[in-house]
Order: sequence, then structure tokens, then C-alpha cells
Amino acid sequence: MSTFAYLSSGRFAAATCDPARPFGLAGIAWDGSVTNRPGARFGPRAIREASSMLCDAHHPHFDTQLAGQLSDWGDLPLPNTSLERMREALAPRLAELIRRQHMVFLGGDHSINLPILRAHRAQAGQALALLHFDAHCDTWTDHFGEPSGHGTWVYEAIREGLVRTDCCVQLGTRSSAERAAREFVADQGGLIVNARQLRGQVSPEQLAPVLAQIRQRMAAAGHPPLYLSFDIDALDPAFAPGTGTPEPGGLSTAQVFSFIEELADLNFVGMDCVEVAPAYDHAELTSYAAAQIVWTYLCGRIARRDRQP
Repeated sequence: MSTFAYLSSGRFAAATCDPARPFGLAGIAWDGSVTNRPGARFGPRAIREASSMLCDAHHPHFDTQLAGQLSDWGDLPLPNTSLERMREALAPRLAELIRRQHMVFLGGDHSINLPILRAHRAQAGQALALLHFDAHCDTWTDHFGEPSGHGTWVYEAIREGLVRTDCCVQLGTRSSAERAAREFVADQGGLIVNARQLRGQVSPEQLAPVLAQIRQRMAAAGHPPLYLSFDIDALDPAFAPGTGTPEPGGLSTAQVFSFIEELADLNFVGMDCVEVAPAYDHAELTSYAAAQIVWTYLCGRIARRDRQP
């Protein structure tokens, strides 16, 4: 299997799964909970392939690189026909990986997030802050009659006490939804900045008021452990057509990089990038965007670590 960012460099192969490295990456190739087009199970593979051009690359903003820093654990072997059994099998693997390394998970559909947040909640011993990029609110109370799926995980996480509502931030939402679901996070005391509110705001200077709101919430709560969940459909289909539930009117890649780069100093403890469905992609636009987003996040973590005394 291809490994993230090191496809053309055999000298990294022997240390691909070295737990001594500070950062880890693993694929969760599950898409049994999608509500529209399937195919996100192939997302991890496509993101890894798209990351080939990042080999030995220094990030242009952070001036860091992943060489010697990252283990790629491949795609975790999991059941692929039952959500309950998949989550049951995933839970002990998550606990082990999160205990060892700062992890990034490649999805898969967004239903993988509930067990990930459970594992981080147990590891941290406290509820998490959440930064959630998505076209969809993912706060529906059921999944077309089923109790759980890729559109319910935020609702479930808040109800279970996995996430602090005052530190729950959603960015880029814009899909059709009844008010109870669409405004659920705000009604619980969180922050929603939808795609319409972000139109025309791209640079760090233009996004400064939103960035300040996020920072103020984290600071007021004492900077709790912060988890980043990135649904690729947060991007407009012009930038990321390869996803199961595309929604026009979304964010640009430039907007997303402004957010991730400017907030890199916050207390992030993990990340996922989900809902990449390469069968619907064009010229690998979506996979390249996902690989760059993950790479930028990881380089930001390395830069933050290196700046600390």
C-alpha cells in the first residue's frame, strides 16, 4: 500500500509503522453509512496516492516537513457491512494508536467520528473542543430511521458528553436542513459560521473576526484538547467534486488553508479527513486537496511543537 507523502522514497519504508515517531496516520475505509453516493471507502487510498508530490517537501508557510516524523499504519482491517461491528472492532485500535501518537485518520464516511471522539474523550479525561468543517450540520437525530450514521455523529457526541458545546465550532455549513438540526450546535451554546457568512472572506486578514471568535472560545475554556474534523464536502464542488454529498456554494481551498494555518497554535490533539469519494472526482482535484489539507495540519503541529520552549 502507498504511504502518505513518501511514495517515491524507499528509504522511509522500513520505518513506516514506527510508534516512536510523534505523528501517525491510518485509514478507516468504511462507507456503509452514506446517504447518497457510496465510494468513500476508497478515500484513504486516493489521498495517499495524491500525496506523492509531498515527498521531502517543506511546507511553504510553516517551513517544516514530515520526514522522520510520521508513521502510516495503512488501512485498519475492519468489518465492512455492519456499523455496530465496525465501531466495536475499531475502538481498541483507536485507543492503542491515540495513546501512542498524535493521529490523523483518513475516511471513510463521517460515521467513523463517533468512536474516534469516544477514544479521545477517554484518553484526555475530559470533553473535547471540536472544530468541524462541513457542508452539513451532522446533527440529525436519526439516520433515515436508523439511530446512527454519518449525519448524526455531532448530535450523538454532544449528547454523550464527548464534546464541549461552548467549544464546538462548525464552519462552512450550507445544506438543506430543518431549523432544529441546522441550528442545534448554536442552540447548545456553540458557534456556527455558515458558508454564506464566509463569502468573500479568504485571507487571514479578512477572516480575522471569525478567527478571533474561535480563539476567544478556546481561551475562555482554558484551551481544552481540540479535535479537527474535516469533511471534504466543506469545499465547494468546484474544488472538491469527488464526494458523496456535494453542496454548491462552499468554501475554497484558500479559505480552508487560511483557517488551518492561522489556528495551528491551538491545542489540537487529532484530526480526520473524511468523505473523499474518488469515483466522482475530476483530475484528482479532491484527493489533492485532501492530501494538502492533511499535510498542512501535520506541518502546523510540527511547527507548534518546535516553537515551544
